[in-house]
This record gives sequence, C-alpha cells and structure tokens, in this order.
Amino acid sequence: MIPFLDIKKLNAPYEETLKSKFSEFLSNGNYILGDAVESFENEFASFCGTAHCIGTGNGLDALRLIFEACKTQGKLKTGDSVLMAANSYIATVLAVINAGLKPVFVDIEDATFNIDLYQLPKPETSVKAIVITHLYGLLGPVDEVSAYAKDHNLLFIEDASQAHGAALKGKKSGSFGDAAAFSFYPTKNLGALGDGGAVTTSDSNLATIIKSLRNYGRRTAHTNEYAGFNSRLDALQALFLSEKLKHLTTENQIRQNIAKRYLGQIKNPLVKLPYWDDTDNHVFYLFVILVEDRGSFLTYLNSNEIGYSLHYPVPSYQQQALNSYAHLSFPVTEQVANTCVSIPLNPALSESEIDRIITVLNQYHA
Repeated sequence: MIPFLDIKKLNAPYEETLKSKFSEFLSNGNYILGDAVESFENEFASFCGTAHCIGTGNGLDALRLIFEACKTQGKLKTGDSVLMAANSYIATVLAVINAGLKPVFVDIEDATFNIDLYQLPKPETSVKAIVITHLYGLLGPVDEVSAYAKDHNLLFIEDASQAHGAALKGKKSGSFGDAAAFSFYPTKNLGALGDGGAVTTSDSNLATIIKSLRNYGRRTAHTNEYAGFNSRLDALQALFLSEKLKHLTTENQIRQNIAKRYLGQIKNPLVKLPYWDDTDNHVFYLFVILVEDRGSFLTYLNSNEIGYSLHYPVPSYQQQALNSYAHLSFPVTEQVANTCVSIPLNPALSESEIDRIITVLNQYHA
C-alpha cells in the first residue's frame, strides 16, 4: 500500500535532531513564548521577506487575529464584507465569520483553482477586504489582486496556509498583502509536530496589536489593552519549526520534481492534471487531479493500493455549519468539488512508489 501521506516517514530524517530539541526544551523550562518563539518568528519573517512574524496557536487563529487587529486599527468594523474564493477551506470562512465579518464568495478558474478575476465584482460599500487563498500550494493571482485591492481601497490578506515558500519572481508567499496567515499543521510543507500558525506582515502597528491580541490583549505584564485571545505558538513547536525551516526550500524542490514527473508522464485523457507553469509559484502541498467518474476511479485506486484524499468534496458554503449560504451556487467550484482527487506527493515517496503511481494512473480506464 502506498499511503496518501506517511507523516512518521516524512519526519524520520529529523528524528534525532528533534529529540535533541525536545531535550533542550525540557531543560530550559521556558515553555510558552520566550526566546525559541522569537527566534523562529525572526527566521520565518526573514524567509518570507517581511518585517514581522507573530506565532499563533494555529492557522485559523492567525487569520482571525489579522481581522481583529484590522478592526482595532479602524480599518474594518463588525458587519463588513470580505471577498474570497468559493472553494476556500472552511477555516478561512470561519476566521471571517468569527471576527464578525461577512464572507462574499467568488467562483474560481477551472485551470488554477484560484479565484476567477473576471468574476470579481465592483465592490459594494460594505466590502472592505479580499482574502486570497494560495490553494494546494499555488500562488493566487497576487499582482492582479493587489491592483484590484488598491483600486477599490480594500485590505489584501493572504491565506498562505498551504503555500510555504511559493514565490513569484523571488517574492515569497506571505509578503504580497497587508498581512498573511500561515498554518503549521503537521501535514503542511512546513509542519510542526502539533498545531501552530503565524502571521507575517510589514505593518509594524498591525504586528504590535496582533502580538497583544494573541496573549489576552496584554501589552505589559499586568496591563490588558484589548479584549484578546489565547493563541500562542508554544516554544517546543517553535524549536521544531526552526529546524525544519532549514530544509523547506529543498523539500519544496523535491515536491516540484515529483510534480514534473507526474505532469510529464501521466498521460490519460480521463485524468485532468493540475496547472503549473514550471516556476516557483507552486510548491505542491497537494497534487489535485480531476476525474469525472470519481467513484469508479477511487475504487480502482483502492484495488491497486494507492492512497488518496479529497480536497475538498463539499464546498464550505454547502456545509451544515454555514447553512445560511446554502442557496448559493458556483458552477466551477462545484464541478471541482465533485471530481477532485488528491494523489500522493511528498518528499517521503520513493522512486519506485512514484513509478507505481504513474503506471496505475496511466492504466486507468472507465
């Protein structure tokens, strides 16, 4: 069986180093925030090309904290609307709703799975921000969205939770908008050994507010300036992430090399392959194909012992939790949701496993 993702195997090259980091953490006695978190924040800000990085408990909190901080700055207010792709993962939508804002969904391109620029409306007065999700590891149309945001005086926020290190002409994800949210969930290209997230920004005032909001709204030891939250990146995960960050560029290149093999060697008219222009704009957190008769295809993968996953078979606006949006319909988003299949792609795959996946997909017939 070739699993969709073997996290233990993915982390095996770092096992001894991470054990050493744990011993360092245990003997230090500083378990929340502290030097380890600050060090990682500085390293990740430098990696992304931003002035600031603020560690958080997870990616959803990172995005919500951006919105809450923008409200504190007076740039957003409760009830304002936020444009986003209709296929955004539900965490993106929940961050908007939990911050007292309203999502406004936009359909996607069928080639890139990114927001369709031609579907972007002339914003109503209530629309104050746009969130771009770099889905599956592919940068969204950042230059175009940046121009759109400036033309309409909107905040431009990146959800970069699936695109650590993706770049356009040397400029990395997390540095295009007013702020960006990252997740370090264990499956991610830069994954912790538990939950974790971060905000990157070059807005010093925004960074200061988020640092306070993540820690109960505290400005000094006994002074709480804001009604904040508890969402801090713990020191142990920061130590692990600092070590894994050293290898992120290399691991992204491995992912890209596997993707090149898939794109060059999978030749089956029943399998629609993802878009990529062979630049660093895609770091292949996921390799998502489209197959019309998905049920038959999944049965075939199971019989050939190839693991898979689905990202995402139910659009967020069709989820029971968001039933007030159930009347909406976005044809391209729904077509992708009904046909998407994620096949294994990660640095832990062996050459023989890659060969096997290619062979099995080429031999599929309805």
